Amino acid sequence: MTLSTYLLYVAAVALLIVTPGPTMLMCMTNSINHGPRRAMTSVGGAVTAVLCVMALSAMGLGALLATSEAAFTTAKVVGAAYLIWLGIKTFRSTTVLTPGRDTAGSSGRSFYLQGFLVGASNPKAVLFFAAFFPQFLNPAAPIVPQFALLALTFMAFEFTVLTMCALGVARLMPLLKSSGPVRWINRVCGGMFTLMGGLLLLTRRSA
Repeated sequence: MTLSTYLLYVAAVALLIVTPGPTMLMCMTNSINHGPRRAMTSVGGAVTAVLCVMALSAMGLGALLATSEAAFTTAKVVGAAYLIWLGIKTFRSTTVLTPGRDTAGSSGRSFYLQGFLVGASNPKAVLFFAAFFPQFLNPAAPIVPQFALLALTFMAFEFTVLTMCALGVARLMPLLKSSGPVRWINRVCGGMFTLMGGLLLLTRRSA
């Protein structure tokens, strides 16, 4: 892999990650409702999901989803159902976080799992990595070191952007001292989660 190829990959990854999506939305809503520490736990889950998706793509799951309508539909429905459930839960949430404090009601494990499930909820991510990575790999050079470099770069960008979202939103908490603004934020974010789940149901393998 040449330096110019790697820099092109970095630019493509940066553009992809800064585009708003379910994981970014999840980190921001968790930061608002449960505090930055819980939000960072969900960031860890989301980044782990990215690593697993890339590994599954490398092992051939992307090819399976691309050729099997049943496998793709099953993964799509499960992912969409989770996003819709999360949207309804967020929409109905009445949690109000005291500025500067983290909630202690839910375990860190549940936030980590939530981050992982949201990060892995889109089966098209597997197809994306299966199609995206080969464009930047040099078949004449050892594949494993190249894959490791691409994967670590993607994870570093993902972690940085999600962390900035979680901590940046947390700084707005002093402005959200009443339940009114938080309730409306939850409704908007819940609606967006539900919309993303609905759009996921409409995706096709060839799209």
